[in-house]
Amino acid sequence: MAVIKVVEIMSESSKSWEDATANAIKKAGKSIKGIRSAYVQSQSVVVKNNKVTGYRVNLKVSFEVQ
Repeated sequence: MAVIKVVEIMSESSKSWEDATANAIKKAGKSIKGIRSAYVQSQSVVVKNNKVTGYRVNLKVSFEVQ
């Protein structure tokens, strides 16, 4: 029987929500082994001078506990 742990991660990108998500998984993968899935819990943007300057995601990442 596998035990799965879930951690919450926030990430930001100047390009897109997809890029923010990919960056979060890449960075988390350096210290978390065996990532199984990620759920995008929320998305938001940063606005400066009436222009979108950043894309933020809040992820729930699941992985198997060894």
